Amino acid sequence: MGDIKFTNCKIFAGGAIREGELHVRDGKILPEGNPLSPEAQIVDLGGCTAVPGFIDIHTHGGSGVDVNSADEAGFDRISRFFASNGVTGWLCSVLTDTRETTLKILDTARRAMGSVTGAALLGVHLEGPFLSPEYKGAMPLELLRHGDYELYREYQEASGGNVRYITVAPEVEGVLDAIPKISREIPVAIGHSGADYETAIAAIEAGAASCTHTFNAMGLFHQHRPAIMGAVLERPIYCEAICDGRHLHPGTVRMLLACKGWDKVVAITDSIEAAGLPDGNYKLGINDVVVVNGDALLASTGVRAGSTLTSIEALRNIMRFTGAGLERALPLLTENPAALLGLKTKGRLEPGYDADITVLDGALNVRATYVAGELVYGTWGNL
Repeated sequence: MGDIKFTNCKIFAGGAIREGELHVRDGKILPEGNPLSPEAQIVDLGGCTAVPGFIDIHTHGGSGVDVNSADEAGFDRISRFFASNGVTGWLCSVLTDTRETTLKILDTARRAMGSVTGAALLGVHLEGPFLSPEYKGAMPLELLRHGDYELYREYQEASGGNVRYITVAPEVEGVLDAIPKISREIPVAIGHSGADYETAIAAIEAGAASCTHTFNAMGLFHQHRPAIMGAVLERPIYCEAICDGRHLHPGTVRMLLACKGWDKVVAITDSIEAAGLPDGNYKLGINDVVVVNGDALLASTGVRAGSTLTSIEALRNIMRFTGAGLERALPLLTENPAALLGLKTKGRLEPGYDADITVLDGALNVRATYVAGELVYGTWGNL
């Protein structure tokens, strides 16, 4: 791949934005000042800011493609759309579906991981099927299952070992027994759940590391019955947040950050195939969805069904909701998801890390996206 020098730019590194250069060799960040080859590619970023690429760990699609029905070309289309919104890595979230369909999706995702040309497909997030019927959201009721470690293992093997994250409901029969086994392999999130406080705490103590779309599709807090919401706010696990202004009021986002700290909140999109497209009729797994004024709703019940949010919009919203600067908001889309998933070379622009770079202009528009030093979106070239 060779050497690249990004110049005439600002860089977000070490928690601050500073003037400097960014040196890359073979897809990795080099220490500044490290000698580059005479043939190094020089990329003038025109005064823009280079930040770590966004990582979306919970999304069901975009640009007209639903993960549950995507072929390899569809995964590539999603990947390129995400790159245009600053994403350099993502997990495809598989909505609860039949065993046969899920196995097919997992095999397709496994093959797509090596072929997408935009944001890197880092693996799979299983959203179910071990979820609560009472808090199913858009999950098909008839396809929900009791906790079953062997079924998880079957899905993991079908994916080629690429299931990286799973959402389960602690109160569902068999789930508390399965969490210690699964959490030794991948991070476990709790959600789509009406678990009481004690059961949620037991799940966390058994190894659960995160909460899926916090406050949405879960039992809410009462002073006498803290429920799952009270447990995840109290304990030092990660909390996903859909910052689209619909799923969470801006004040709720501020409260979550105040309770958890800025290092324990992960901004997700939970986007569906309608992301990037106009209002109309769409799919989410087997569900029919109608999007009105950008709000995705189940056609049958009017229940909210994912979002049309993009990662760059989430960043702007977090800054607007909280008054925080770019430096404080960025880790919610970069360092925090990388830390949750155990991605030790992603989420920062530091020596030895992958050169996954998003280039932002002063108005927070995505001007270019690089994955492992390769341009996957934008028009920056040699000088």
